[in-house]
Amino acid sequence: MTFPITRLRRLRKTVVTRNMIRETKLAKEDLIMPLFVRPGKNIKNPINSMPGNYQLSVDLLVEKCKELYSKGVQSVLLFGIPEHKDEHGLVACEHDGIVQQATKAIKEAVPNLFVIADICNCEYTTHGHCGTIIDGDVDNDSTLVTLAKQSVSLAEAGVDMVAPSDMMDGRVGAIRDALDENGFQNMPIMAYSAKYASAFYGPFRDAAESAPQFGNRATYQMDPANSNEALREVELDIVEGADIVMVKPALSYLDVIRRVKDNFNVPIAAYNVSGEFSMVKAAAEKGWIDENRITLEILTSIKRAGADIIISYHTQDIIEQL
Repeated sequence: MTFPITRLRRLRKTVVTRNMIRETKLAKEDLIMPLFVRPGKNIKNPINSMPGNYQLSVDLLVEKCKELYSKGVQSVLLFGIPEHKDEHGLVACEHDGIVQQATKAIKEAVPNLFVIADICNCEYTTHGHCGTIIDGDVDNDSTLVTLAKQSVSLAEAGVDMVAPSDMMDGRVGAIRDALDENGFQNMPIMAYSAKYASAFYGPFRDAAESAPQFGNRATYQMDPANSNEALREVELDIVEGADIVMVKPALSYLDVIRRVKDNFNVPIAAYNVSGEFSMVKAAAEKGWIDENRITLEILTSIKRAGADIIISYHTQDIIEQL
């Protein structure tokens, strides 16, 4: 039937009916808050390009986690800034590495908070790339060894999930094998499966002090023009043992999220990355947008596209509205 018998505005008339027929619902459980931890005590270094976010020492990170958990945040994703770096990122594998320290402290203070550790080398290498450099480029297979060691070390420290973000071929399989061999068969892997070589990562590189010292990451992160390739990457990660697959960034890749959702029966995460976050903050500061409304709209769009899990720096600002 058509107008005037059919009037779609009838169900938009009241808040009750709008809520009743809402197709996509955003919940606290959908969101993960990324956090940055560094050595020292009582340190709270503002990240200028990411308003409201900080590099925190372990003691203040624990306080932040208590605050987030009290507001309803159920999961955090940890990134570490070490005191020293090396050529291979081996510092990330140490028993007393910065994320290992943070994990133990969080688990003691907020045991029910779900802690995810990012698995990569870019924050831990002197050159800022995601693995061992041989002949001017990241060597895939030697990097797998470091990533596997890092994953086991963090599992031993008590993380609830590991999240490899490096984009090396075969890293999910290498990490799964290493975890299983060391008694961590039940440790889930959330793989950054379709991670693009994006300009939206700029503020994160300030936060994690991980900008590459030469070249770029185009030889291992994906070309933003490709979506068929993303499906191949996701499929390979699933075959190798990924429990959750991720698309990163989110907003310019909603079509990729949708394609992954339509093609694979696995949980899907999407990373609402630093550049996406900072653009909203900058526009809100100028008075050009309503920050709360646009944040909810953005997060809802990511969920609507097919993401089950959303990693977002907006989490701490928006969680109490859900």
